[in-house]
Amino acid sequence: MSEEKFLEIHEVYKSYGSGDSKQEVLKGMDFVVGKGEFCVLLGPSGSGKSTLLNIIGGIDSADDGYISINGDKLRDMNEKALTMYRRKHLGYVFQLYNLIPNLTVKENVEVGAYLSDHPLEIDDLLKTLGLYEHRHKLPNQLSGGQQQRTSIGRAIVKNPDILLCDEPTGALDYNTSKEILQLIEEVNRKYGNTIIMVTHNEAIQYMADHTIKLRDGKVRKNIINEKKVSAADLEW
Repeated sequence: MSEEKFLEIHEVYKSYGSGDSKQEVLKGMDFVVGKGEFCVLLGPSGSGKSTLLNIIGGIDSADDGYISINGDKLRDMNEKALTMYRRKHLGYVFQLYNLIPNLTVKENVEVGAYLSDHPLEIDDLLKTLGLYEHRHKLPNQLSGGQQQRTSIGRAIVKNPDILLCDEPTGALDYNTSKEILQLIEEVNRKYGNTIIMVTHNEAIQYMADHTIKLRDGKVRKNIINEKKVSAADLEW
């Protein structure tokens, strides 16, 4: 693992509600992710993985502890600084594609480029994504896998430091899921973005550099993978 503490999650706590209805979701999350790593947050529903992803993404805030990126703590940022942080440094890929229906594939990707000072070259990215020949199609003319590729393109065109993926294969069939995982693997290799992926699919951990296994709001295992399996060779 990289010696540099690029992304540091330090003693993070989060709860919702109050009194008798108070629910502790994160109970002292603590780990570090190196720059350029592909890190999987693995755990069942209710383990806290999506809550943690939202806090890393600056969408939600921790009750205690901190998250820092390159030494900058999110809790020290005001709303304007947080907005700039999300815009400049983060890309999001969700289970639902959230594409703009009346824009073409290329236009949907361009939306992400407008948010960046250093966007990737769009046609080159569309070729990497296998979408170049579909660039003039609207989302409703695409398969689910092609829509997810477009969603990844919109996130990655910003050239973000961190790509946050929340169950990106959750709505896809087996073969399409593997295609998307191969694409994310290629994006990590080609562009060097740090990738944090939430999943409950045990097989995905074997293609990652780093796996954090979560249960009941705590880190149960922190695994550095010395022998990665390519996404094409995963089976589940």
